[in-house]
Amino acid sequence: MRVNFRRARGTANTEAALAAALERDGHALHGTVGPADDVTCYSLNVANAPALIAEMAGAGCVTVAGGPYASACWKEVARAADYVVVGEGERTLPRLLAEIEAGSGAPVPGTATTAGGLVPLDHTVRLDAYPPFSTRKGYLECSRGCPHACAYCQTPRLFPGGMRHRSIGACVEAARALPDVRFVTPNAFAYGSDGRTPRFEKVRRLLEALAREDATIWFGTFPSEVRPEFVTDEALELVQEFCANTRVHFGVQSGSDRVLGALGRGHTVADGLVAVDRVLDHGFVPVVDVILGFPFETDGEQEATLVLAEQLARRGCRIHAHRFMPLPGTPLASRPARTLVETARQRLGRLALHGKLTGSVSDLG
Repeated sequence: MRVNFRRARGTANTEAALAAALERDGHALHGTVGPADDVTCYSLNVANAPALIAEMAGAGCVTVAGGPYASACWKEVARAADYVVVGEGERTLPRLLAEIEAGSGAPVPGTATTAGGLVPLDHTVRLDAYPPFSTRKGYLECSRGCPHACAYCQTPRLFPGGMRHRSIGACVEAARALPDVRFVTPNAFAYGSDGRTPRFEKVRRLLEALAREDATIWFGTFPSEVRPEFVTDEALELVQEFCANTRVHFGVQSGSDRVLGALGRGHTVADGLVAVDRVLDHGFVPVVDVILGFPFETDGEQEATLVLAEQLARRGCRIHAHRFMPLPGTPLASRPARTLVETARQRLGRLALHGKLTGSVSDLG
């Protein structure tokens, strides 16, 4: 039975993770740009869901949908897909494929169909049981989950139960197949911890073990980031000692403490400014996330975020600005973004022209 993965924007890491899980069970995952026999797997997010749902509805093969959108909106997706994988897919997808190949029709935990509804998941993925990504491509996922439950974020809803970590031995083994070691994790500095209290001795052990392999290590920067209250002198000294990156990426998100409290961020604006000071003091460039257009944000609070971004840019930070997007399965899923203040696009565009803002501001209109 041939198993295909429908490639689309923003799905490369999902393909790599599923390929690794299927390789372990002796299957190959074939990339495709459309539905193909025998089975085609789809990863749905907010951006690609409308087009891919329409495609699945007319596909002439068995279709399996997963990803954040499918997990949150499985009833909708199940009207187009034959099967929906809800939540983590490493164990669920191989079990489902085995049942499809056998033609048994037996219900598989963690899947949903229109006829059978949702079969509750019966496991939590033990990260060491699976390679972090296919050996052919991808980053190294060292941790999964987050205890903070920010109101706009899907991570704690997709991966409930706090943080889980891949062991140091498993990380080292996976790193041997990668030219550079770049991590995927909700908070790199939380490695080995509960996600609330740092365990920097475990971070040190991880980095030391990788350094013994002569790995080029990137930690606390894209495609992961850290939380501002985890940005300590000890953490930054570890990055200086073992890592190649010149930037440290973290989210402050708003210039308003009221907004941060309503989001459940668990830190203040002052915590973010302390993190900036520490990063600069250690010779790194801070890359700071901010989000504009929260539904409950006032004009004054949005202005405070813009002022904060401008002040940080003048101090040598790179700003990574986002427009709030309601994501399914989150507390703010039904709350559309509010209008941006009149000067927001112009001011962020000016930062971009001067090389102070990363990415594009085209979605801030």
